[in-house]
This record gives sequence, structure tokens and C-alpha cells, in this order.
Amino acid sequence: METDRLNSPSTSLISFEVLGHQLQFSQDPNSKHLGTTVWDTSMVFAKFLEKNCRKGRFCPSKLKRRRVIELGAGCGVAGFGMALLGCDVVSTDQIEIVPLLRRNVERNISRIMQMNSNSDSFGSIQVAELDWGNEDHIKAVAPPFDYIIGTDVVYAEHLLGPLLQTIIALSGPKTTIMLGHEIRSTSVHEQMLQTLKDLFEVKIVPKAKMDSMYQHPSIQIFIMGLKPPAVTAEKAANAVSPDKLDNKTQGIHQQVNEVETSKTDPEKEENCGSSTVVDDLDGEIIKEDYLPLTRLPDGKLNDWEARRYGSMAARLLQDIKIT
Repeated sequence: METDRLNSPSTSLISFEVLGHQLQFSQDPNSKHLGTTVWDTSMVFAKFLEKNCRKGRFCPSKLKRRRVIELGAGCGVAGFGMALLGCDVVSTDQIEIVPLLRRNVERNISRIMQMNSNSDSFGSIQVAELDWGNEDHIKAVAPPFDYIIGTDVVYAEHLLGPLLQTIIALSGPKTTIMLGHEIRSTSVHEQMLQTLKDLFEVKIVPKAKMDSMYQHPSIQIFIMGLKPPAVTAEKAANAVSPDKLDNKTQGIHQQVNEVETSKTDPEKEENCGSSTVVDDLDGEIIKEDYLPLTRLPDGKLNDWEARRYGSMAARLLQDIKIT
């Protein structure tokens, strides 16, 4: 992505309020890189932190000066959620994404300092290039980290191996891994989840723990820790070797185009009445109903609903050629 494109008419600016701060994130939806778009899962992740920061593991007193690395940071939304709780964050992505990511980081640090220059609740956030599996890049960020985070980073199955190897290389015995994921293909999602469970202790955040508005049945957050004994990068590579992957889940084309029938039915999308069984943050199994979409008093869609319906419409239209 050329640097001068950041100021082009095609660049969009997304305003997003997190922990009392009105942040602004530039995105370039016309770029060929997926990382230059603000994806919904990053917003769900940041709002999850906001809701759960008053007590427990995500309160600022427990997160202050914790080292965090964000993989596939894109526009940088999730990393700011951690930095606003006192963490020292390194937001990373490929070199093509770094200029946009750095611009967003610099802009929002300036906004935060201007709004509350005396606040000691904000940690820090810096930008670094990191290609998954690149040993030099991994060494340069000085692992291990207390937290490793990522949102919408598993969009193609062939990336799962390099991602897991990188996570393990960045981890220590007490590292917590937090991944946000939007289900776009049930078969790929199931394969990913099974692979994660082979290597990590996996807990799925229940919808009741998420922000009442910023959530959706297709978006999940996983909180994970390494299984004992220590998982090696070699074991991670073996866990995602081709002979262990289901052939029907191979390739990015199928993952993007295979959508659950229930997610393409507007009535089911609106009702969101199905139930699911998930792990809560303490490892207990609970059953809950998905919350209905929130309506404004005048019956119009709010910004979050508009994003979600837009996402659904894009899926429905992706195979339609307009002539």
C-alpha cells in the first residue's frame, strides 16, 4: 500500500468510543490488503474489555505495565483497548500495513493525551513489523509477552500454522492468548477450534460477558493458555500439517464463500434466537440465548446494526455479477 493513498478520497475514517475516549481510525477499503479495514471483531474485542474492566483480570490495576503484543493488528483497534487499561502494547502487522497502523497509533495517542494529559491509566503503544514465522521479527519484539491478542487473523487455513508457531514463539509459561474470530465458514471454524484445543486450554467468552450492543452470534472471543508440558513450534506445525486437515476446508476461497444458511436468512439474522453452549471466563459450562438486536427509539438501525447487516449483504452479493 502506497503511503500517499492514506490521504486519498477513498480513505474512510471510523470513529469509535472506547473507555471514554473517542478514537479515530483511518481505513482504506479499496486496498488489496485485508488489514487496512476496521473489522467488526476488533470492535467487539475492545468493547468486551471495556465491559469487564471494573473487576477481575482485566481491571487496570492488574493490567498496568503488562506486556501485550497484537498480531495482525490492521488498523489497531484491539491494541488500543489494552493500552487504555494500562498495558504496554506492541501492535504488529506486515510491512504493507505498517504505515496505516502507525498513522492510527500516532493520531490516537495524541487525542488521548490532549483529552487527559495527566492520566496515568494509559500505558503505551508502539508499532512493529512482524511476519508470522519470521525469526528475526520475533526476536526484535523481545518475547515473552504477558498477553498475545489478535482479531480476525484466521481468514485462510494455510495461515493457521505460521500463526500458531508465532504465538508459541512469543509465549512464556504464563502467557494469556486472546483471539477474536468471526465465523464465516462452519467447517473451517470447527477445524480451527479443534487445532487450538490440541495446543491450548481454550475458553470461549459467553455473550453475557460481552457488550450488550457490540456482539453478534457469529463473533467469538477465545481466551487461551498453553497446555503443559510446554508446546513447541514443531508441535504446532504438526498440528496443522496437511494430512491432518480436512480437504473440504482447504483454501481461502471456500472459507470466504461458504456461509451458514442460518446466517443468510434475514429473519433468522434479526431474531438471533438460537441457543449455544459456551465456556464462561472461569471454565464453567453455561447455556444462553443470543440477545436480540438493539433498536433505536425511532426504529432505525444504529451504527453497529448497520455494520452487521452490511456484512451480511456483502456475503449474499459476493457471487453476483453486476453487468
